[in-house]
Amino acid sequence: MFMDLLKAFLIGGVICAIGQLLIDYTKLTPARILTGYVVSGVIISAVGLYKPLVEFAGAGATVPLTGFGHLLAEGIRKTISEDGFLGIFTGGLTAAAGGITAAILFGLIAAVVFKQKDKN
Repeated sequence: MFMDLLKAFLIGGVICAIGQLLIDYTKLTPARILTGYVVSGVIISAVGLYKPLVEFAGAGATVPLTGFGHLLAEGIRKTISEDGFLGIFTGGLTAAAGGITAAILFGLIAAVVFKQKDKN
């Protein structure tokens, strides 16, 4: 169990460190970096390299946003094999429905519970 935790920590840490380096040393906005992470997860998954990383690192590879991209790609791949061409449009959202619902629900709860403040 300790080795699983160590692998997840190291791989997740490297993914997050890359994001921090992009924030610190480029002029990319955080939104572009986050979007880039999701797109890179889809591309790396499409090439077939992300699944072995998930098997090796577990949550260290599935929790960051690259894991969300991988989830979308795997959902599309699965739904295409079951439903054909229509799976391109439905597979990603079907696979990620739980995570998307949780994000919306917890965002709503945070908006109701906490007082809004201006940046000034």
